[in-house]
Amino acid sequence: MKINKLIPYLFLLPALLAFGITAFLPIIQALYLSFTNYDLINKPNFIGWQNYINLGSDRLFWQVLLNTIIYLVCAVPLLIVIPLFLAILVNQKLRGMQLFRAIYYFPVVISVVVAGLAWKWIYAENGLLNFIISAISWQSIKINWLTDSKTAIFAIIAVTVWRGLGYYMVIYLAGLQSIPPDLYEAAAIDGSDGWLKHFDITIPLLKPYIILVAVMSSISAMKIFEEVFIMSRGGPANSTKTIVYYLYEKGFGSLEMGYASAIGIVVFMAIFLVSITTFKFINSQSLNIPTASDI
Repeated sequence: MKINKLIPYLFLLPALLAFGITAFLPIIQALYLSFTNYDLINKPNFIGWQNYINLGSDRLFWQVLLNTIIYLVCAVPLLIVIPLFLAILVNQKLRGMQLFRAIYYFPVVISVVVAGLAWKWIYAENGLLNFIISAISWQSIKINWLTDSKTAIFAIIAVTVWRGLGYYMVIYLAGLQSIPPDLYEAAAIDGSDGWLKHFDITIPLLKPYIILVAVMSSISAMKIFEEVFIMSRGGPANSTKTIVYYLYEKGFGSLEMGYASAIGIVVFMAIFLVSITTFKFINSQSLNIPTASDI
């Protein structure tokens, strides 16, 4: 009897070992290094809480933290609402919808490097975006999208949203296709038709999926790095630099691995707390879909 209980864990053991080596071990190592002064050359020198104390007085850290919050506040609502609208649109049984699904999902499969370089050209002073605006307004428009601190962060947020639309749309599609059609038929009899039915039926039943998208997009926004690295390198004047980019800069640019580890632990704790809190909220939500008789 005891052997039978151990068999499932024996099957899980290889995966658990791999996960422990690639995930838990680096976390423990980073936690240790966050209490040291380490430059990848000399041995780590234990300095206690000094790295965390330095974070509190680091003005650039607070600036990049504010930039990260701006990414979070601006990108996440768009990544919740727009993919939901697209999912409802492509869920219609019309000719050609499979093509539209592929078009909307296409940015997800594009390499971040390719997408970043393409959008960097689009945002250039003589790029496609300024050309289109100039053609529409009949004026010579030359907006410095990525070199002006007032527009750079929002230009990169737009690219992040563009890349995430298809991915989150697929999540919503999975939820939409699990809703029984008879709910909409019953709602139509009660006078809820057109777009009104989505407020009465679709959105309430998709609440767990909406929360899931909110969690995933929030975590992605807090970890944004590639777009910033490719398109702006944190400039101008650190206006697009995020906390993960700052971690990279300190760790691999200045070789302050102890300080970078402290930043990483702060990011890890923030993401961990957000994830645990939200997933507990998700588990408290009922995924049972009512029938037409419940309306």
